[in-house]
Amino acid sequence: MESSSYGQFCTIARGAEILCERWTPLVVRELLCGSRRFNDLHRGVPRMSTSLLAQRLQRLEEAGVVRRSAVGKVWEYGLTEAGEDLRPIIMALGHWGARWVGSRLRDGELDAGLLMWDIRRFVNLPEFPPRPVVISFRFRDARPHEGAWWLVVENGAADLCRDDPGRDLTLVVDSTVRALTEVWGGDRTPEQVLQSHEVRVDGARRDAEDLWRWLGTSVFASTRRAALAEEDVVRGPQASAG
Repeated sequence: MESSSYGQFCTIARGAEILCERWTPLVVRELLCGSRRFNDLHRGVPRMSTSLLAQRLQRLEEAGVVRRSAVGKVWEYGLTEAGEDLRPIIMALGHWGARWVGSRLRDGELDAGLLMWDIRRFVNLPEFPPRPVVISFRFRDARPHEGAWWLVVENGAADLCRDDPGRDLTLVVDSTVRALTEVWGGDRTPEQVLQSHEVRVDGARRDAEDLWRWLGTSVFASTRRAALAEEDVVRGPQASAG
């Protein structure tokens, strides 16, 4: 059986043995984003088996990166000082990906559930009006049972529902998973996907206009937009010559 150790004293090798196992950077990402309970962590890595998630958390705990504590009848997970020190590393990896990999997404990489979970935790809560806001998201091309989501924002908090909460709707967003993912990631603008009819927003005009300010974008979207702007500058002279 192949050893999981590189067999080197190099601290890059020893650090990679802990951080670079499959799924581990994404588990750390979820912890850095504030997820504490097992089910919340799993919502951020829905294609990871629960048994493997438990193994990775145990491995991170043994390495001194994660601390587990009992809260009532459930376990909560938090990052130690060593775990928090991974924040700039994980963020740098995300920004690198946004600049150099971009959104060359294969269909199998599109995930409505992960997209909605990311939106829920990073919505611009201060931008929402004081009244309750209920947004229904309907994805035309999502996997079975993942086509309908409801985002409920009230009293300074956001909640994501899989079942109809039975509330009056503020807006209905009808979209393809790819289109909303590309807006969230910074590859396209709301105007572009609205004009192409890949996204339709129904509701009061002012609320529909404010939607994009309410939702915001991924923390890596600005890096992606800057990379696209650089590409446009490079292509400009070539396009003119053609």
